[in-house]
Amino acid sequence: MNQQEANILTVDGLSVSYGNFQAVQNISFDVRKGEIFGLLGPNGAGKTSTLSAIEGLLKPDSGAVTVDGYNSIEKPLHARASLGVQLQSTSFQPELFVIEVLQLYAGVYGLSLSKDDILALLRDINLEDQAFKKFGQLSGGQQQRVSLVISTIHNPKLVLLDEPTTGLDPQSRRQLWERIEAIREKGHAVLLTTHSMEEAESVCDRIAIIDHGKIIAIDTPQEIIDKHRDDPEVISVSRRGKITLEDVFIALTGKAVRQ
Repeated sequence: MNQQEANILTVDGLSVSYGNFQAVQNISFDVRKGEIFGLLGPNGAGKTSTLSAIEGLLKPDSGAVTVDGYNSIEKPLHARASLGVQLQSTSFQPELFVIEVLQLYAGVYGLSLSKDDILALLRDINLEDQAFKKFGQLSGGQQQRVSLVISTIHNPKLVLLDEPTTGLDPQSRRQLWERIEAIREKGHAVLLTTHSMEEAESVCDRIAIIDHGKIIAIDTPQEIIDKHRDDPEVISVSRRGKITLEDVFIALTGKAVRQ
């Protein structure tokens, strides 16, 4: 298998703008089969615009997105069929029972799942006993786990997760990462964004750091740390003696808080 065949996603020279604002500027990267790939960047760096272009929600100014061998512009339906996207919990109907939510979205993907099928999915995330509870009554962590199951219900080859652990307590974050690892173990690739450098360092196989619409670093977390550990800017922001991915990230993207 050559490198191109090993890629489930290829982003080549992607540019996205909103009026005169250039949100994404000629970026290229790939995600390999069975890989967890992190797209990291400050607020407004271009992460969400990149994901939106991959999902086919917006048309790029230039460049190409290829999902499972399908160009997202030329073969949009084929490309989207290979994608699973985690929806925000606010996208789901809070008054429906959990089992009804899963049945509804299974139908969206053209799947006819029995009650036993749905219960098996919930059992897999330790929520079988919540099947007949209203979705709006679940905790934030439970809602995220249901959302993650829905994103993979049609067995996609690539799952897109936009800051999946935001707002979760440590226990819920741990459970969600275990679920993401399980997705990878089943052969899916995962592309995610996160503000947690510690999580990215421990979970992601490779990462890309994007800033002002441009990718400024791409490699394994450890390789990025090793490459920049002797940079004066990195040393100046490090507070723990041991250089971390967060130290490198702050040195490369700046200390200022962005809204």
